[in-house]
Amino acid sequence: MRTTHGRSFTHDIVQRLGQEIVCGVYGAQNPFPIEAELCKRLGVSRSVLREAVKMLTTKGLLNARPRQGTWVEPETNWNLLDPDVLRWFLERKFSPTLLLEFTQVRLAVEPMAASMAARLASDEAKAAIVAALDRMKAAERGEDDPLESDIAFHVAILRASGNRFLVQMRDLIDVALRTSIRLTNRRKGVRLASIAGHQKVADTILAGDAEGASRAMRELMLEALVLIEQEAAAGRVAGA
Repeated sequence: MRTTHGRSFTHDIVQRLGQEIVCGVYGAQNPFPIEAELCKRLGVSRSVLREAVKMLTTKGLLNARPRQGTWVEPETNWNLLDPDVLRWFLERKFSPTLLLEFTQVRLAVEPMAASMAARLASDEAKAAIVAALDRMKAAERGEDDPLESDIAFHVAILRASGNRFLVQMRDLIDVALRTSIRLTNRRKGVRLASIAGHQKVADTILAGDAEGASRAMRELMLEALVLIEQEAAAGRVAGA
């Protein structure tokens, strides 16, 4: 049975190799090292390395075959729906285009989650939304973290939807929001998210107004989408 330390050690190796792969350390010009070489460089056993390679394979970054070796998959095969891969991607080089694409996905998902929360949320789930909104208000007073409280609000709504697939998106939403919120607040010239927009989403959910909740969340998302589109357009012009 693998110990907690063992799991943590494997996780550390996955993080290190994953970041190196996404940053282009390995590729067509610099193939993925053989097992013995990596074990020596990383100071790990073959079993730990093999487990890490297996995890990176499930993320779409590697292709490992017995007696044929291991190689890096083309970027088009990477699983961007994996929170680790998305985070490595965004950390490698900020990509407003990638963020724009994911925000478009959020625009399709989060208004629906808000609508479902308005119809289906339990008292406990509603309380979690209110608590997250209270944290955002506290952040305005300098009493809480503005980024963490904003993320908590969006995640609380995903949970309140009661849809297990939407709830499973929480880690992915978390990763994207950490970049998105910093970007949109910077372009607006503010450090904090709009309380009024989030309050409207919360109020419609608490009132059981499914259509209103969907509309309020869509308005909130569109505001962010416009700012990200501006950033993406600026990046394309700069790179032209």
